[in-house]
Formats: sequence, C-alpha cells, structure tokens
Amino acid sequence: MRTTLRWLRRIVAVLVLLAVAVLATVYALSERRMQRIWQVSVHVPAVPADAAAIARGEHLATIRGCRGCHAPDMGGRTFIDSPPVATLSGTNLTPGKGGVRLDDEALVRAIRHGVGPNGRSLLFMPSQEFSSLSESDLGDLLAYLHSLSPVDRQLPPNRVGPLGRLLFLAGKIPLLPAEVVDHATRPAQPQPGPTAAYGEYLAAACKGCHGAGLSGGHIPGTPPNWPDAANLTPDPTGLAGWSEADLRRALREGITPHGRALKVDFMPVRETRHFSDEEIAALYAYLRSVPAKARGGR
Repeated sequence: MRTTLRWLRRIVAVLVLLAVAVLATVYALSERRMQRIWQVSVHVPAVPADAAAIARGEHLATIRGCRGCHAPDMGGRTFIDSPPVATLSGTNLTPGKGGVRLDDEALVRAIRHGVGPNGRSLLFMPSQEFSSLSESDLGDLLAYLHSLSPVDRQLPPNRVGPLGRLLFLAGKIPLLPAEVVDHATRPAQPQPGPTAAYGEYLAAACKGCHGAGLSGGHIPGTPPNWPDAANLTPDPTGLAGWSEADLRRALREGITPHGRALKVDFMPVRETRHFSDEEIAALYAYLRSVPAKARGGR
C-alpha cells in the first residue's frame, strides 16, 4: 500500500511539473510575440473640421464597429471578461479621465497597422479590417475622434490568460493584428455608390466574423456555444434566395426573410441598422458577386 501511494505521489508530482513546464513554455512563446516591436511608417491624411466630416466620421465609427468595442460614447468598455482566456477592453478614446490621448500619427498607426504607441501590437484590434480605409474616410474618422466629449471611465488593464495564450499559439485567436495586417497595403479609393466594388470596400467589416470568403461558420476564438456566423454567399446554405429588401430588413431590423429574429447579442444590428440605402445596395451587389460556398468554409 505504501509503495502504491509513493508511486501515485511521484506520478502526481511529474504531472504537476509537466503542467508547469507547458504553461511556462506557452507564456514565454506568446510573450515573445506580444513584445515584438513593429517599425511601421504612417501617413496622416488631411483632417477636416467641418460638421459634415464629423458626422461622416461618426457614421463610419458606427457601421465599422468602432462603437461596439469602444462603447457608443467611445469611452471604452470591457468586451471580453473571461480571465482564463482574456480580459480585453476597447480603449477610452475621449479626453476624459481614463482616456488615452493619442496624436493623429498614433491613431493612424493603431487603426491601419494595429500597433500601439509603444511599438508593440495591440490586442484584438481588427486593424486588418481598417488597413485599406480611404484617405478621406480615415480623415473623417479622425475628425470625429477629435470632436468627442470627455468620458470619465477607468477600464481594467488588458490581460491574456493561459487558455487565451494557448489558443493564440494554436492559431485559434487572431490576437495580434500587427501579425496579420499587410503593412504595405495602399489605402483604397472607392467611388461611393450602389456598386459591388463599393460593397466590397464596406464588407471588410463583415469578414472578421463571416470569414474572408464570407461563408460563415464558427468564429475563431469564440466559445463553442457561440452561434456560427451566417453564410453570406449566394449559396443555398446562404443568401441565395434573398432580395435586396431582405438584406435591408436583416441589417436594420434583425429579421430574416423567414421571420427568424437574429441574435442581436452576436449580430451587431445596433450598428448595421445605420447603413444607408446606398450602402446596403452596394453590399447586396457585392454579396451577389462573390463565389458561392457551402456554409462553414469561411
């Protein structure tokens, strides 16, 4: 009996040591990537100050999802609070207490490249969706950020837990945008209008959840119980039978052609309802033009 207990203690000790070694390795490998310094050059576009530009910038911040992570007042909010995975907050971008005061160069570096003032990659900032923003749109977005009223809000520091680091190393969480952004991408110069080309420009904000091919499926890094992103391609498992009016109703009211209510905790109808008729027409034209793919191929 004593011999058996002795061996059990040894096995437990070995397992504990192995677990510690694995955690230490995961931490070291992930931290090395998180601490990398990125040297990127940025170009700050002209920043207008008129009311129309500020209103356009606010519209962009809404439909592009900025106000989802940074809160409607842009004072920041915690959008992931699961310590084993991560605690992540969208920065308070206002001049209030707790806000981070960034000059335009730092803002462009964060928006287009996912790189913070310290040269390290930001965490979970979807800069790959913003890297091709046109000069005029980025200028209007900066104009809106300049206009923000102070919001006094302290947010918890961002931290990535052991499970989050493991998922990151396994390629399941796009944690570091600086690693996935094409830093040589030239800003797009779309001509606004109800065209597929303009719809493709707008759809950059959809690809984070629905995938580069827009066929949906499980969203990388989300819990297993999260609903899959829908297939937006013209496939029978996607939007094959949808009209432009159907898409408009889904984006603005969160209702599918079959009367099913979308889960607004996951599908950001609070943001997409602000798309203009022209923008929805452009999105519809683009979504009809992409290759049909079976649901889940992303």
